[in-house]
Amino acid sequence: MSTERAAERRALVERLRERGHVESDRVADALEAVPRHEFVPRGIRDRAYDDMPLSIGSGQTVSAPHMVAVMAELLDPTPDRQILEIGTGCGYHAAVTAELVSEGHVYSVEFDPDLASKARETLSRLGYERRVSIRVGDGREGWAGHAPFDGAYLTCAAPSVPSALREQVAPGGRLVAPVGDVYQELVVLEKCENGTFDRSEHGGVRFVRIRG
Repeated sequence: MSTERAAERRALVERLRERGHVESDRVADALEAVPRHEFVPRGIRDRAYDDMPLSIGSGQTVSAPHMVAVMAELLDPTPDRQILEIGTGCGYHAAVTAELVSEGHVYSVEFDPDLASKARETLSRLGYERRVSIRVGDGREGWAGHAPFDGAYLTCAAPSVPSALREQVAPGGRLVAPVGDVYQELVVLEKCENGTFDRSEHGGVRFVRIRG
């Protein structure tokens, strides 16, 4: 765990607990472990522990910490899980997930080559290179070479959950995604043994749209 600005992370997590965004101690520990300021541009690092999305360039943002926490709580992976992330961005959300799957792996797909390169550099510098792999490509196609996954999530909104992602999640797995266009809903799909999905909805959200 990075100790730089650790007190700010601890204070952020306490605020998220008070607001009901964090209930799991594992999610709290993961948020405290990841130095969000290392993932955002230097010019806005003083705002890294504000609970708000921040621009990371290329028309993209890193999600607000409370949204990362909510999605982590909904995904709820055990430490040995293999997780698919669609939309690496700056790599912050992948690092939080990597803390949760400390004995597993995060496979992340990013459409923008520049963002993917920067994320790889940051994750490597912080010691996550063995727990997070990044591929440049169309996130709607997932990462078939490492399927099936125990869980998956999107950090960008899609009109519907792409069929490839549904196929690449194993039975018993969970998929968390913002779904919609003008209005977006945070959706959880739980894959049944027969390949169908149980769907639950968890409130309105606002994410950048999936690219490809």
